[in-house]
Amino acid sequence: MEDKNRANQSMLVMKEGSFTAFLKESLKGISQIIYIENTITGLLILLAITVSSFSLGIIALLSAMIGTLVAKIGGADRTLIRQGLMSYNSVLTGLVLQTFLTGPTAWIVALVGAAITAIFTATLMYFFGNVGIPILTLPFILLTWFTLLASYKLEGIKLSDSLSPQSLANWELHIEGKINLLQSTFNGIGQIFFLTEAIPGLLLFIAVFWASTKMGIYAVIGNVVACVAALALAGEHALILLGLYGYNAILTILAVSVVYNTKENRYAPITGIVAACITVPLMASVSIWLLPLGLPALTMPFVLSTWLILGARKILPNI
Repeated sequence: MEDKNRANQSMLVMKEGSFTAFLKESLKGISQIIYIENTITGLLILLAITVSSFSLGIIALLSAMIGTLVAKIGGADRTLIRQGLMSYNSVLTGLVLQTFLTGPTAWIVALVGAAITAIFTATLMYFFGNVGIPILTLPFILLTWFTLLASYKLEGIKLSDSLSPQSLANWELHIEGKINLLQSTFNGIGQIFFLTEAIPGLLLFIAVFWASTKMGIYAVIGNVVACVAALALAGEHALILLGLYGYNAILTILAVSVVYNTKENRYAPITGIVAACITVPLMASVSIWLLPLGLPALTMPFVLSTWLILGARKILPNI
């Protein structure tokens, strides 16, 4: 009887899920990276990625489809699948592994990583559900770090030259150079998807504003306050220009001030700005902590800053 029920459930999923619906769910998986459930937004984000790099665009779409397919085959809640919440971490994993790995098998590792991330997402959803804290992008971060470290022991996984361990004894801080705030703003939102060009950045802002003017405004605010905070703290100008202090701030202010905001959180707009500023020293410390391992900070500052506020709200509901 149990086997018959499973077979009926699989037939139901296949019958209900046309390719068009599957594609929409996959595009929502792309848009959920910035907390938006919108097919057009997902399509615009995919366009921005493809404009920057055709191969990254293909990997992003395939990763979204793989994450969605794993969730469907695994029997995940259909609402979560339709909203794209089971595949956004897979998209990020596919993008980052394609960016930081090299060799003929890099794309295979990226897509396999996307599939495993979908499973890891389900695992962390189960455990974190007990404490009422969202997993955010933690599955993508952990799987990426483990994969990149595995490259030192596995010849089939080749790390690109852009990542290499560095000794803190030889570290030097360079704060020379001019800052173009507009370019930093475009790069800030672009770095969420590992992009650093003006046109993709513009397309990404259009994608956010298309779905929600409120979220678009908050994205701009988060980016700008992070740049100002980094300048006030005398951060490295090259990193500010590249948007490396902005992308975590954008995700954080959207999470704190919009997505996980309730009527009780009366100071949420201010709290979101503070949380966005906190990502700046977090980015600096996490990146230095990982420097000897040759690992990128990814979105860990966003995760830590957001958890800090959401955890505090359990006791301090007004913030």
